[in-house]
Amino acid sequence: MRFSLSLTYLFSYNLLQFYGHTWIFTNMTARFLSFGEDAQAGTFYFVGVMMGACQLLSLLELFHIADGFEECRLFPRFMQVMERNVLLFLLISLEEFQSKPVVCVQFYLWNILGLLRYPHELFCLIGTPYFKMLWVHQTLSIPVYLLSAVTEGISIFHMLPYLSESEGMDSVRLKVPASIYMYSPYILMGWLLLHVLGSSLTVLFLLKERKETLESWNQKLKKD
Repeated sequence: MRFSLSLTYLFSYNLLQFYGHTWIFTNMTARFLSFGEDAQAGTFYFVGVMMGACQLLSLLELFHIADGFEECRLFPRFMQVMERNVLLFLLISLEEFQSKPVVCVQFYLWNILGLLRYPHELFCLIGTPYFKMLWVHQTLSIPVYLLSAVTEGISIFHMLPYLSESEGMDSVRLKVPASIYMYSPYILMGWLLLHVLGSSLTVLFLLKERKETLESWNQKLKKD
């Protein structure tokens, strides 16, 4: 019974995430085809709430791994989930930053990762996934994540001028105390360095996970 409830919960969670990312990707694509480059400025306004909901829900994945519901390395998932949530709610949610083209690119990359991940998870829950789907998920997720990490670093770097020009932005608008605001550029620089280190380690973990998964699949095929 416990297994059935866990399976139902995980299936519902992954299906909900898949629907959410599909809605965001479809909405962004439709607006881009309709308005061209002008659609970039309104990306956060139209899909920001849904993106925030999907990213907040992704925090549950850390508990899935910790509780044994999902067999996956905790560190890579932790880095991916925390990078997105911190960047989304501390930087991209700032009004001064929402209209930048990098936000549109970042949302696209996050959604591509979601569309690569959640259909694969759904197939794993209901049965054995197709080898092509497994290969696509394990292979394409790595370069897309790498591009996403680079874009996240660019987003952090683009925020530095806003925080460096203290006369141009009141600390109240950032909703942080003035003492913290004075050191915000240095905090962002430290965050950028940690981001580079964490992303590099995550890529190495993902490469190792891909190798182990594909080798395990090949051995299973040979036995069959």
